[in-house]
Amino acid sequence: MRHRSLCAVFLWMAVAGWAAEAWSVNPSATLAVEEIDVPSRAVPEADSLRVGKPRSSPAQDLVTLNFVNADIEGVVKAVSEITRKNFMLDPRVKGTINIVSARPVPRSSVYEVFLSALRLHGYAVVEDYGIIRIVPESDAKLYRSPTLGPTNQRQSAGDRIQTQVFTLQYESAVQMVPILRPLIAPNNSITANPNSNTLVITDYASNLQRLAKIIDSMDQPSGTDPVSIPLQHASAIDVAQTVNRLFSESAQSQAEGVADPTQQRFTVVADARSNTLLARSGNRAALARLRQLVAVLDSPTSAAGNMHVVFLKNADAVRLAETLRAIYHNMGSPVSSSSGLSQATGTAFGTSSLGTATSGGMGASSGTSIGGSMGTSMPGSSLGAGAVPATSVTPAPMQTAATSAPGIIQADAATNSIIITAPDAIYNNLRAVIEKLDVRRVQVYIEALIAEITADRAAEFGIQWQNLSNAAQGGTQVFGGTNFNAGTAGGGSIISTAQNPIANAASGLTIGIMNGLVTAIPGIGPVLNIHTLIRALETDANANILSTPTLLTLNNEEARIVIGQNVPIPTGQFIPPVGGAVTSPFQTVSRHDVGLSLKIKPLISEGNTVRVQIFQEVSSVVPGTVNATNGLITNKRSIESTVLVDDGQILVLGGLMQDTVNDSVERIPLIGAIPLVGQLFSYNKRSRNKTNLMVFLRPTLMRSGEAADPLSDAQYDRVLSEQKKATPGFNLVLPDMESPTLPPRQPPPVILDDSITPDSPDSPDISSAQGNWDTGGVMDNTP
Repeated sequence: MRHRSLCAVFLWMAVAGWAAEAWSVNPSATLAVEEIDVPSRAVPEADSLRVGKPRSSPAQDLVTLNFVNADIEGVVKAVSEITRKNFMLDPRVKGTINIVSARPVPRSSVYEVFLSALRLHGYAVVEDYGIIRIVPESDAKLYRSPTLGPTNQRQSAGDRIQTQVFTLQYESAVQMVPILRPLIAPNNSITANPNSNTLVITDYASNLQRLAKIIDSMDQPSGTDPVSIPLQHASAIDVAQTVNRLFSESAQSQAEGVADPTQQRFTVVADARSNTLLARSGNRAALARLRQLVAVLDSPTSAAGNMHVVFLKNADAVRLAETLRAIYHNMGSPVSSSSGLSQATGTAFGTSSLGTATSGGMGASSGTSIGGSMGTSMPGSSLGAGAVPATSVTPAPMQTAATSAPGIIQADAATNSIIITAPDAIYNNLRAVIEKLDVRRVQVYIEALIAEITADRAAEFGIQWQNLSNAAQGGTQVFGGTNFNAGTAGGGSIISTAQNPIANAASGLTIGIMNGLVTAIPGIGPVLNIHTLIRALETDANANILSTPTLLTLNNEEARIVIGQNVPIPTGQFIPPVGGAVTSPFQTVSRHDVGLSLKIKPLISEGNTVRVQIFQEVSSVVPGTVNATNGLITNKRSIESTVLVDDGQILVLGGLMQDTVNDSVERIPLIGAIPLVGQLFSYNKRSRNKTNLMVFLRPTLMRSGEAADPLSDAQYDRVLSEQKKATPGFNLVLPDMESPTLPPRQPPPVILDDSITPDSPDSPDISSAQGNWDTGGVMDNTP
């Protein structure tokens, strides 16, 4: 009994020493005494009792923690003593911490409790080589931390910072980021790698376990494996369109608030080669209902003749019908055609005959009757085409094989549809061809840039002499002089200037010496008596012309644009002889386009490369030849070529670089060759003409309507801006006249009040608010 009392005293002394050590670190912190349940039969040895470190079994090593407003450094020291771990504090880790345990906790759980307390205060721990760093939570992801790969099964729990890589198989990693981001601490990170479809998340280990379960539950296939539904009678393409249209309307009704829980999302695709439907859905009941619906649709047609009407979306029905007839003919089946746009042909069904009749006019119609064993008639359709003579067809023997039965491929231009009468097997093949050919064709926007730069420079200088003195006196007189530049219109020769100085005086500087008037020159009349005429001229002319014709056309379709005038050019004339019979004179002319002409035909190949056949011409009438007797003289610059150019690439088609220098001298022989003195008896002209002409081409592919919007909007805004600049300003004298301008691309929105009925006098006029479009493309808001 005495020995047991001594053991209890030593035990209390050890616990008191340990508590005193913790209290000395932080007087405000209270650390509960370790409660150790020592069995009565176990009497510890005296040497096994250490102060502050009592002996206990691992299974029953319990600690009661009570830290109230304790400094975080003191708590770290206490936890370090309990867990025997080494800690390192970041200088930014400061403050107090509260940990209260009403019941004892195992010593092994003290570290996890401490991590949870740090997380609540915005701190995290990073373990590295036996050292535990306590840092702010925002910096924890920058330190070395345990990293788990997609195949790593080792996952730790608790509030440790870890990095884990998740590999997704079905869902998109990029689309998962906004879903998981709210579930991760703001200071921690989540990153998606679209190439490998992986997620890299740095967060607490306990939260990573939760995220792993969420990702596993979401990363599931969207539906079951695809199922195939073979068809026997109907076309897979037609059935797929019917089913998709049916369930798309159901989905739209759900979006509008009409609940329909029986409808489930699924995907249906047609395989034209095997005439099979491929379907996939996450609900097996939906697939079962789909099979029932397809079974109803895949039944032999109840109408005689196997007639099918296919409405086209993009292709031209008349052209496509010709292609299908050629395919049908090569398949070994006689086929008849009846179209208001082409010659009608036909074959017989059994012992009956097929006839067509088409007439032009406002309401042209065509009718086809099918007799014999079929006993079916097809009503006529309004085509509105030109007159085509009716054609009777000789009856043909009935075909026995299903694939060789006769049929009809008829194009209805009014509705852009094709009527096909053929066995199911052949119709399914033709339907697959139609599906591939009836696609949206790519448009090509062609920009042609024509740059022409001309620079002309010329200089003239000359001195002319003449003597016409005493021309009116009788007897022999001496006269003479120099007359240069006489063959040029407006050249300013001395004789032409003397005859009419106002009309024949040349441009530039003209200085002369005149002595009266000579009035007695036979056949000429009075002229000025000019003794000396000096003329000097220098010209400098530059021109910069840039033309940018543009054109939009479909792929493999020719388009042309002409901007200019249609001028008459004389080709012949008849003038009656003098003194002959009275005959009306006449002149024959032919008209030609003069201006800018652009003709293109693009063909798109693989890789967005465009093969363009282009013809471009720029022509103009030479000034001064409009009233010429022999006809007009036109300048013509044309280029015709076939080139390959990439989408959006600027390619030079060709051009002309011309530099012409002319130097001419008119002078008197011998005297004009004398240096200095010869300049008094000569006329010098020098000119230089330089022309640079280049033609560029840039195609732009437009595969959708949205692709054409930016280009159309830019051109529309540019023209609208130019129209606003050309609007006349205010004038005090002239009346104001509103200039026509393009309307805005988007009409202003009209906000209607639900309380105002259409018959109410306060109801707004929608037509006046949005503007009226007249035939000229101008918005007219005139009341």
